[in-house]
Amino acid sequence: MTEAAAALEDARFGARQDSRHEDLANDERGPAELAEWTRITLLLAGSDDVYDPQGDVVVQAELAADAAAAAREAELREAMRIAARADELQALRELGILEQTEPRDGDEAVRDELTRRAGGYVQTDVDAWFAHALAAHLGHYRDPAARQEAAGLLTPPVLAHAALLAGLVRLVPGADVDELAFAARLATAEPEAAGALAAFLTRARSNAS
Repeated sequence: MTEAAAALEDARFGARQDSRHEDLANDERGPAELAEWTRITLLLAGSDDVYDPQGDVVVQAELAADAAAAAREAELREAMRIAARADELQALRELGILEQTEPRDGDEAVRDELTRRAGGYVQTDVDAWFAHALAAHLGHYRDPAARQEAAGLLTPPVLAHAALLAGLVRLVPGADVDELAFAARLATAEPEAAGALAAFLTRARSNAS
């Protein structure tokens, strides 16, 4: 309480000093500080408590509001990033050179954005791009942690397609992606069966080794 009272007196003194200077008379910081220390002093009046911001509901409400505003700003920045990346991938698709770029961290959300823009329709070229990148460990999928995370972000057909591609390439090294177009059809029609086939191919190769 003594520290709060002393701070209040300092704020009052500062406010009186500022009022004597025309260039500081309209400065809102002084009155705001005076009002805050007045509030804190009244909050502690009649007690021996030491001021603790953790127990000040006003301060905690302000901190919560600041945190919420920061979260909204972060969400907005992320939405803008996703939209810009979706525009970029769409432009590459239209130029027919999507396969010449590699996926980046967060592109799974970009896939969702492209699907939303398409009215919910599955875009086979985008899904095939993801599957090939995942199978060949391209872009950020070089990181095992990114591949593991993708398992919870991409759809079963994409994951099954990637697993089947990886199994087929191990079986026939040097196989061209165009030769394996049937893998996408299998994964789209029967993702569970395609996944089972990929596991079988992996097991068969391990046994052969």
